[in-house]
Amino acid sequence: MNAPGRVREDRGVNAREVPIREDSIRLGQLLKLADLVEAGADVKPLMVQGQVSVNGEVETRRGRQLVKGDVVTLGGESVLVT
Repeated sequence: MNAPGRVREDRGVNAREVPIREDSIRLGQLLKLADLVEAGADVKPLMVQGQVSVNGEVETRRGRQLVKGDVVTLGGESVLVT
């Protein structure tokens, strides 16, 4: 399920870079874009269980706006929004 992308260390975490076209992206959309989930419906249960974090803090809002430089972690895999 891993999308291709460069890996770099950011905020002390090895993170795979996921480029976005706009200035921001919603968290649920990023998780799908990064192939961390297969469908949008998969996001909410993971968030309720506290498995998704943004910049090291648990996030429960699927619609949270992410910007370049944010690091999202799910299941031990981290992605850096670029």
